[in-house]
Amino acid sequence: MRKKIVAGNWKMNLELEDALNLCKEIAVSTDKSTEVDLMIFPPAIYLYTMSSLPFETLEIGAQNFYPAEKGAYTGEISITQLSSIGVKTVLIGHSERRAYFGEHSDFLKRKVDSAIENGFNIVFCCGEPLNVREENNEMKFVKSQLIDSLFHLDAKQMEQVTIAYEPVWAIGTGLTATIEQAEEMHSSIRNWLTDAYSIDLSNKISILYGGSCNPDNAKELFACPNVDGGLIGGASLERESFLKIANSF
Repeated sequence: MRKKIVAGNWKMNLELEDALNLCKEIAVSTDKSTEVDLMIFPPAIYLYTMSSLPFETLEIGAQNFYPAEKGAYTGEISITQLSSIGVKTVLIGHSERRAYFGEHSDFLKRKVDSAIENGFNIVFCCGEPLNVREENNEMKFVKSQLIDSLFHLDAKQMEQVTIAYEPVWAIGTGLTATIEQAEEMHSSIRNWLTDAYSIDLSNKISILYGGSCNPDNAKELFACPNVDGGLIGGASLERESFLKIANSF
């Protein structure tokens, strides 16, 4: 059975006291028996403190890392350094990393390989910008992202991966992806997994929706057959909205 996952990507938001308080509020408000896996990706400077907190219901992951164990990479964090502080989950391929920091497919493939080699779980992001959607090339575009950076893994390695679909054109643009558009892409990703691997593996991989998922649309999105949860941005910065999304299954 596929895991139900709600992951909060805090991006470059919250100061330490607010971040810790929010983390604690989410953790203590979550029943240990919940069937939904909760993840938080905080700013890197909070990872050590937050990963040291004794919360069984909350996985703390890293928004970014550099695919080398050590070296002259000023300002970067290695995968082994993350491992040394107890972090075991990383976000790879987020649309902002691709757009603002030039992370191309070959570089993302290196990050995927580094994470897998060090036993990390991956949330791998894919998604198309507005011009691609307007040209009706979104399927080809997203499939290429997966093939170029992810589908070289073998079946066993792929079990360490969760995929998050981000319709980039529907994030902060005033445009909204419909439920049908979200399910269409998620269903296609599931089919590509089947073609590349097997139906058994395809049915094990959770696919999250990352296009402005919020408390108002989460229930309808999560009711889609191939939407297994959400990668949440702004709505993860408040306890009530994040937990309402998590309770939308």
